[in-house]
Order: sequence, then C-alpha cells, then structure tokens
Amino acid sequence: MKKVAKKNTIKNPGPLNMWTYGRGLVRGYVLALMLFLLCGILITFTSLGESVIPMVTSIITILGVAYTAIYVVANIGSKGWLHGAVVGMVFMVLLVILSKMFITDYMLDKYVMYKLLISGVTGCIGGMIGINIK
Repeated sequence: MKKVAKKNTIKNPGPLNMWTYGRGLVRGYVLALMLFLLCGILITFTSLGESVIPMVTSIITILGVAYTAIYVVANIGSKGWLHGAVVGMVFMVLLVILSKMFITDYMLDKYVMYKLLISGVTGCIGGMIGINIK
C-alpha cells in the first residue's frame, strides 16, 4: 500500500480570506481589550500616573496589530507582508470608525495618520513573522 502525499493548500481559499481576516481581527481586538483593562486596573490601583496612557495605548495597539497579522498570515500561508499590512490597516481603520461613532469631538489629525502608518508597518512585520512561524 502506497502512502499518498498531501498537497500544500491554503486553509481558507478565497480572494481575500474574509473569514480568516475576521477571526484575526476579533482575536486582536479581544487581546487589546484585555490589555487595556489590565492597564486600567494598574493605573487605578497603583501609583502609575495618567501621563503613561498615550504610550500604553500605542504599545497595546501595536501588540494587537502584530498578533492579528501573525494569526491571519499563519492561517493563510502566503504573501505575509501584504496580508499583514492589509490587516494592520483594517485594524486601525475600524478603530477610527468606532472612535468617530462614539466620541463626539473625535478628529482625524496627524497623530491618527501616524498611528495608521505605524499599524500598516507593524502589520507588515507581523505578517513576515507569521509566514515564518509555520
């Protein structure tokens, strides 16, 4: 009896792998939410000042984007930098849309554009890591 070799195929075929993107984004947002809650507890019950909030939000956003990109690209299995950059940009654009919906005086300024750029670059790097983890 001969052994049949398995073909290397993409787990979720499709042009943009929307289900994989969706699962990755949900996982990234859940991770970010848990980290934000942890930091909120630390700021509330320790001597950490509120001056650390901008730096902490940037770090948590970067971690969320990187995790999302790694998860998505590890499941797609090809074009790591491209899928990582796309999912990084989508991650941040969804945050901007949600912020615009729930914060009345939210404005798109140079800092938001900076975070959008950082999210794209972080997603690209996360995608490269995700493709090499497999």
